[in-house]
Amino acid sequence: MLITKCNPKSAIKPRLRLSIGVALLGALSLTPFVAFQSSAEVILLNNIKGYGFDDERNLISFTQLVYDDVSGRVLARGNSKPSTDDKGFEPARVIDGKGKTLLPGLIDGHGHVLGLGQSLSRVELRESTSEQDAAAMVNAFAAANPALQWVLGRGWNQELWQHKDFPARASLDAAGLDKPVWLRRVDGHAGWANSKALALAGITRDTPDPDGGQILKDANGEPTGVLVDNAMALLEQHIPEPTGAERRAAFTTAFNHLLSLGITSAHDAGISADELADYQALKQQGKLPVRIYAMLSASSPELADWLKQGPILDDKQQLVVRSVKIYSDGALGSRGAALLAPYSDRPAETGLLVTPEPELGSLIRDVAAAGFQANIHAIGDRANRMVLDKLATLTNKTREAARHRIEHAQVVAPEDLPRFAKLKVLPSMQPTHATSDMNMAGDRLGDARLKGAYAWRTLTDLGSPIVGGSDFPVELANPFHGLHAAVTRQDHQGQPAGGWRPEEKLTLAEALRAFTVDAAFGAFQEQDLGSLNVGSMADFILIDRDIFATEPTQIWQTRVLETHVAGKPVYALGQ
Repeated sequence: MLITKCNPKSAIKPRLRLSIGVALLGALSLTPFVAFQSSAEVILLNNIKGYGFDDERNLISFTQLVYDDVSGRVLARGNSKPSTDDKGFEPARVIDGKGKTLLPGLIDGHGHVLGLGQSLSRVELRESTSEQDAAAMVNAFAAANPALQWVLGRGWNQELWQHKDFPARASLDAAGLDKPVWLRRVDGHAGWANSKALALAGITRDTPDPDGGQILKDANGEPTGVLVDNAMALLEQHIPEPTGAERRAAFTTAFNHLLSLGITSAHDAGISADELADYQALKQQGKLPVRIYAMLSASSPELADWLKQGPILDDKQQLVVRSVKIYSDGALGSRGAALLAPYSDRPAETGLLVTPEPELGSLIRDVAAAGFQANIHAIGDRANRMVLDKLATLTNKTREAARHRIEHAQVVAPEDLPRFAKLKVLPSMQPTHATSDMNMAGDRLGDARLKGAYAWRTLTDLGSPIVGGSDFPVELANPFHGLHAAVTRQDHQGQPAGGWRPEEKLTLAEALRAFTVDAAFGAFQEQDLGSLNVGSMADFILIDRDIFATEPTQIWQTRVLETHVAGKPVYALGQ
């Protein structure tokens, strides 16, 4: 029996060049990292096609996994039956994996958990084929839910409609609903209202655009019903806040949905004081089945108090609060992303800065000085450059230790791409954004600017670990859609042939790493999550196919059979 000891204090070191081949283990690896308790039940899960990562972030395979149900940590993994001589434990239960494929629990590095739970109980417009189709969906939803005070929904995307024009309030008004309607665009950076909602918000032809926002108006100067970025707050402040019970119900809905997709940990991008209190209460009540790495919202009135109190840490990684979400610009689809040069399809516009540049710099400095990680939303090349410039003003030691992140890093000037690795700034990227945006990104940017857009391969080759995510509910939360997009750069119909800008594809091992151990690295959790290395938490999933032996075009069809968190089953298909 080969015994491999490891130092539990050592960090997973991101390497600039990585071997992505599968290293087969000849025997189970054991370590004294876990303080084994004699009262724990040791479980041996064998006959599996297991995949995980080693200390150097290389993909490895194994057929057996040993863990206990008290610490919830991995005791051993490998390819031969464990010898228990002098190891202090003997498996009390052996589970036959029946040849199923096992992966580390997947981590979504950027999502909105409450928003996901709420979206699952609101009108969903993602599949709408036109403005009229979307309006009909709204009318049907309102008729089926007559008790609602407001009709709320999300998911419309005019770029997928034939005429690609922003919608107007007139199509919502046509149904004669005597209640306000508010529908967020798929990216969450614009919204579509009916006349009733605009009237309740007091938005008229005379209402000026707020800083960092825009009220779209027609040729006569009347509001069309579409509000962009900071202008959305003019209306949303009038929507009744959900009660605590409604929020917690939405959280529960979201948790169940995430677990069914194999997501065992989520980085919640921009939470409010109410959401933080909900998370803390749910944890105390034992009702937090998904691990949460929370980013505090920089726009919250409580920010100054949070920074004074300092990060909230948890050695079990159940609820960690040590980062702050800051917005720099808007989104590409609504032309709110801040660009260095005008939009190719709207030469008079260059996008919006949601946070003014001087304020952005002071926010980043304050967050860093308080010991928090700054996670800054930046989509356009102007916004990305501005954020990199602000981060570059921090001292090297402070900046590198904090693992600051740029959320989305979507359109970057090619000359700025090497700065991520140089400054030790992590790109937090969502592969499905590329496949959702590919039909309009060229229109917005032109071919020349696409060279620095959605540049996963380039950033990886330059030495930047990518934090993978979905940005749910902007995109569907299914991580296998993200893995598929990362390795094919195609939609689910296999278009375009060969992939969109295929030179930026990732290998499957790299893509899986982005949704596991590299996402964990982006949350300072690489010792505990994402690898299934000995001593890490036994968060794992069983799936219906070996994704490494499957056609890449079919990865998105993968189904999760079981989800386990800390060695305990929390989801099973059909149960």
